[in-house]
Amino acid sequence: MASTFDIVQHYNSLIKGDTSISAPVAAVGSLVKLIEKQRATTMLEFTMIVRTACEKLKEAANNSISLSAGCDVFMQQLARTSHAQSVDECREMLIKAGSEFVQGAGKCRDNVAEFGSPFVRDDQTILVHSYSRVLMGLLRRAVKQNKRFRVYVTESRPDQSGLRAVAELQGLGVPCEVVLDAAIGYIMEKVDMVLVGAEGVVESGGLINKIGTYQIAILAKAAKKPLYALAESFKFVRLYPLSQYDLPTYRSDLLSFKDKPKAATDWQAELLRNNPMLDYTPPEYITLLFTDLGVMTPSGVSDELIKFYLD
Repeated sequence: MASTFDIVQHYNSLIKGDTSISAPVAAVGSLVKLIEKQRATTMLEFTMIVRTACEKLKEAANNSISLSAGCDVFMQQLARTSHAQSVDECREMLIKAGSEFVQGAGKCRDNVAEFGSPFVRDDQTILVHSYSRVLMGLLRRAVKQNKRFRVYVTESRPDQSGLRAVAELQGLGVPCEVVLDAAIGYIMEKVDMVLVGAEGVVESGGLINKIGTYQIAILAKAAKKPLYALAESFKFVRLYPLSQYDLPTYRSDLLSFKDKPKAATDWQAELLRNNPMLDYTPPEYITLLFTDLGVMTPSGVSDELIKFYLD
């Protein structure tokens, strides 16, 4: 029966059907649905089915960093069920753990907002990059607390995802302006702090996030403005990149020079095909991380990863 279940299709339907769901949560939800349907008879077969499904999800995703984090969380839960007496017992334990994870994801986002809200104060001007669900949760909480603040939002090329954040902020009655990605340096001195989300937080405490985050972080540090990153702890990933070219999403053809460029090139289309969608921001550019585990320095991420994977 598992062979008839298309986990990639199920994952895509979750993402499209609920705009509030994040990639790690959709990945875990899809894996739970898979094991509900499959009927493996041995632990080896059961493990191979789950591992193969994780690989299929990662291969199908354009930016698989946060999705991979969800798959890794699920595989760790599988490892913790090794004491199970049977495949059926293991399946039941995993379904319970996965369902609790999915149901608790909203609470994680609420906790991030709770820990980060004291940093948002009246009469602040905040710079936000792109669109982040957890970041918008923090700003919604601040609005409910009757805090008055202004927000600059980057356009966030090439998909202009910042416009989604602007629409939501306008709906909340927050004064906001869209900023060209090339104008970040121009407005930085007017900003009190910078807020960014994360596709993943790596072992060093650095961020993998929407392209443009790194250059914003460099400008913020040069201007002595604090940069706070918001992420649920299930986005902590076991990666240790040293440069932009160590990311799993790196492709050698990105921004590579062509030997014989065509006379009539559609450069708008080339922007999407030939540019990265994510970049890496080293931990020295991050002031603090707002997570569901509390407010922490970047160095605290490795401790949390050790607790989770070696506990």
